[in-house]
Amino acid sequence: MMWTEIIFGVVIYRLVRRFFYDDGEEHIDFGTTGSNALFAVSDRLQALYGGKAYVGLRIPDPDTASRQNIDLVLVTKGEAVVVSVTNASGIVSIDGDGTWVCTDRSKNKTERLQDPMVEAKKQVAVLESYLEQRGVALPKGYLSCKIICPNPNFRTIHPDYFPLEVVTYEQWAELKPEKKSISGWIKGALRSDNKETQKSIQQNLSFILSTAPMWDRLELKNNKHILGEFLEFKGKKDDIASLKNIKRSKVSRMIIQNTSMFGLANSKLQVLYAPRDYRNEGASSYEWNDVTVRSSTEVLFQLQETAKIQKVKLSSIMSMSLSP
Repeated sequence: MMWTEIIFGVVIYRLVRRFFYDDGEEHIDFGTTGSNALFAVSDRLQALYGGKAYVGLRIPDPDTASRQNIDLVLVTKGEAVVVSVTNASGIVSIDGDGTWVCTDRSKNKTERLQDPMVEAKKQVAVLESYLEQRGVALPKGYLSCKIICPNPNFRTIHPDYFPLEVVTYEQWAELKPEKKSISGWIKGALRSDNKETQKSIQQNLSFILSTAPMWDRLELKNNKHILGEFLEFKGKKDDIASLKNIKRSKVSRMIIQNTSMFGLANSKLQVLYAPRDYRNEGASSYEWNDVTVRSSTEVLFQLQETAKIQKVKLSSIMSMSLSP
C-alpha cells in the first residue's frame, strides 16, 4: 500500500509540473550546433590571454557574394587571432592532401574532413579584406589563425604531423595562463613598438568586430547557448503586440526576468530590451525599456548549421542578442 501511494504521488507531482510549471529543459539538440563549444573556448581564451573574443561572426565575402562564418576572433594587445573550433573526435590522422581522417572504432565509423587549414586561411583573408574596407589595414603578421580541437575524444597517433596552427585536445588541456601570446605558439607577431598605435588598432578592431554581422544568440538558464537566426515570437495576440518593437532594426539585446516566485505557466515575464545604437556597443542602464508578457510566449529560432526551426520558451531564456 505504501509503495502504491508513493508511485501515485510521483505521478501526480510530474503531472502538476508538466501542466502548471515551466519546464526548464528545452528539447534542443545542442550537439548539432556546437555553440556551447564555441563559448567554452571563448571563455577560456579570454581567461588565459585577456582581451575580447567575438563569437559567431558572419563576414561578407565579395568573392562569393555570401558570408563567411568565423567561429571566433580573439583580440588582445598587439594581435588578433581567427580561431576555428572543430569537434573532430576519434583517432585523427592527416592524408597527403591535408584531409583529416577521423576514425571512431567504438562506433565503427570513419569521417573525412576537408583540410581545415585551407578554410582557416580563407577566413583570415576574408576578415582582412573586410577590415580594410572599413578603414583598418593591419600590420603584416598582426592577424593569424588557430584551429582548436576541444573534444576530449580527440586522439592522434602522430601529433607532429599536424601544422603548428592546430591545437590538439592534449595541448588544449595543458594550456597555462602564463603564456601571454596566443600567436606565440607559432611565432611572435610583428607588432609595432608604438603603444599608441597598438591601442588605436585594438580599439578600431574592437569597434568593427562588435558591429560586424554575426549570428543571433540565445543564452539559456541551463548555461547553454544557441547561435542562429531569430525569426519571430509566438504566443497570445496581446503579448505579440507588446513585443512588436523587438526587431533587429531597433533592438540589440533583450533580457528576460521572471516576476513569479514559483514559475507557474500563467505567470508573467518582464522583458527588458535595449534600443540599438550603432555608435556604441551596448546600451546604458537608463536606456532599457521593458514590457510584461506571459511565460508561455515562445521564440522561433533557426539553428546555425541546419534548416531546423526551434521553438524555445521565453521562460527558459536569460538573454537574446540580435545582430545588426
